[in-house]
Amino acid sequence: MTTWETHPVTPDRFEDFADVVNPNRRATHCWCLSHRLRQREIDELGEGSREQAARRLCAREVPPGVVTYRDGVPVGWCNIGARSDIPRLVHSTKIHPVDDVPVWSIVCLVVRGGHRRQGVTSHLIEGAVAWAAAQGAPAVEAHPVDPGEGRMDLTMAFVGTRKMFERAGFEEVGVTDAVASRMPRLVLRRTLPGGG
Repeated sequence: MTTWETHPVTPDRFEDFADVVNPNRRATHCWCLSHRLRQREIDELGEGSREQAARRLCAREVPPGVVTYRDGVPVGWCNIGARSDIPRLVHSTKIHPVDDVPVWSIVCLVVRGGHRRQGVTSHLIEGAVAWAAAQGAPAVEAHPVDPGEGRMDLTMAFVGTRKMFERAGFEEVGVTDAVASRMPRLVLRRTLPGGG
C-alpha cells in the first residue's frame, strides 16, 4: 500500500525540496525564488547564492511551501503562502485580488522527474491545501492556464491546468490579465472550512 505525506519545507526538509526542484544543485537553475524575492534581490544575491536564499526562506516561521512524499521519497513541491507574503503577486499588474479575502496562493507546482503521471499532483495539491487550512487560511487560490481545446506548451506546465485544480475542489472566481502559452490564466479558489 502506498503512503502519502505532505510537510512544510522546514530546514530539516531542505534537501528533500532540492531533490525535487533542483536535483543537481545547479546555482543558476530554479530554486523557486522568483515569486518570493523581487528580481533586484535575486540579482543582488550573485551566482551561487540562490540556494542560500532558498534555505533562508525555508527557515522562516512560515516556510514557502510543502513537499509531498510517496513511501518516504520526496516527489513533489508546492510553493504556497499567504498572497500578502508573495511579493510577485502583491505587486502584480496582471493578477489582481478578486476581493478582500486574505487568500493563500499556490504559485508553483513541481513533480520530481521520474514520478510524473503517477498521481502526485493531486496528493500535492491536497497536502498544500490542508497545510494552508492548518495555518488558518480562509481560502486557497491558484492561477492555472485554461487551455480550452488548445494544447499547452509543456515548458509552462508549472502553472498547471484548470482541470487539475477543479478535480481538487477549486472553482473559478475570476480571470487574470496574465497569459501563459498565449492562454488565459484564471483565478480558481477553494474556500476552506470557516473561510466564509
